Amino acid sequence: MHLFAENLAVEISSYYRNLVLGHGAIPKIFTLVNGVGDQYLFFIDDLRMDADEENQFLAYIVQEHEAVCYARGTLVILEKSQQWIEFAVIDQDDGEAIVCSAQLTRDIDDKPIALSEFEKTLAPKKTIFFSGLFESIQLSEDRVEDFESLWGEMKPKILHRTMGI
Repeated sequence: MHLFAENLAVEISSYYRNLVLGHGAIPKIFTLVNGVGDQYLFFIDDLRMDADEENQFLAYIVQEHEAVCYARGTLVILEKSQQWIEFAVIDQDDGEAIVCSAQLTRDIDDKPIALSEFEKTLAPKKTIFFSGLFESIQLSEDRVEDFESLWGEMKPKILHRTMGI
């Protein structure tokens, strides 16, 4: 597993903890890191796309930036009293993904008040429903232009930094 994938798992845990407990926000997030350590992170909800188009766009971004790993996280509600924040880190060259989850506790007004420590496990990458973003996709020229344009609009507004090697 690439060192960036392991670092991403630690960072996303902290990122979610700060968002949830500091701001009461629980967005769906997506982040990727390329081979030189450039990291991009944004909220998936901001895309406002149907699931198929969203997956095509994310695959386009992963491939366009030559990602070595990426992660996707969300809130999972089993029932009102059982809510989890879960994310998985997918490494390009590893058959296993890092899966992390933490239980979310809310108060009577539905405000997040506690988040357990993230438990980290390994799972076969093929069991993660969004693990196929490294697979080559064929897009029409119009779709590529649309995605290039959207990415160009998004880039100045998203978190972009360089991870240390």
